[in-house]
Amino acid sequence: MPPIARRVLSLHNTVFGTLERLTNGWFLGLFARFIFAAVLWAYFLNSAFTKVGEGFLGFFMIAPGAYYQIALPAVEAAGGDIDQVALFPWGLIVTLGTYAEFILPLLVVAGLFTRMAALGMMVFIAVQTLVDIMVHMVEPETVGALFDRFPDALILDQRLLWLMPLAYLTLKGAGLVSIDGLLASRLPLRTSAHPQTA
Repeated sequence: MPPIARRVLSLHNTVFGTLERLTNGWFLGLFARFIFAAVLWAYFLNSAFTKVGEGFLGFFMIAPGAYYQIALPAVEAAGGDIDQVALFPWGLIVTLGTYAEFILPLLVVAGLFTRMAALGMMVFIAVQTLVDIMVHMVEPETVGALFDRFPDALILDQRLLWLMPLAYLTLKGAGLVSIDGLLASRLPLRTSAHPQTA
């Protein structure tokens, strides 16, 4: 290898090796949660509030709009009468979906039970996408297409990007700067079920 190439390679390894060491264990988890909070938390929170009643006590009541958003086929089968929609499975699905939209984003942002919450959000987004395409039948332009020259479709392009920070958090966790990281540092790690004696 020519000397100039060795110098460039050495500089590359030094710079990026240093960056990796300085950010290892804390930065990417924090950054993924920051991206989720900055881009998606208000979106999901606003969406969740459309599914419950107004005021403090209203939070504990599922609004009719939740059924139209989540279980439209069941509402139509009941002739538009929400009270006629079966509790199982539709009422349960609507209730779980509504409160998951409040709880899972909060857990992701706080970094508490992050891997489970991020995985739950990925499932939530997949279900949301299926409902938008198959139940609400959004236009093809809104759905978009992958591997085309247009990066701005509201469904496939945007939601695929939504999944990236969540996939990182699912696979790697929230990192040291999180409630999970704080709890892990306070809990002693057990390397063996039975302490060894000398």
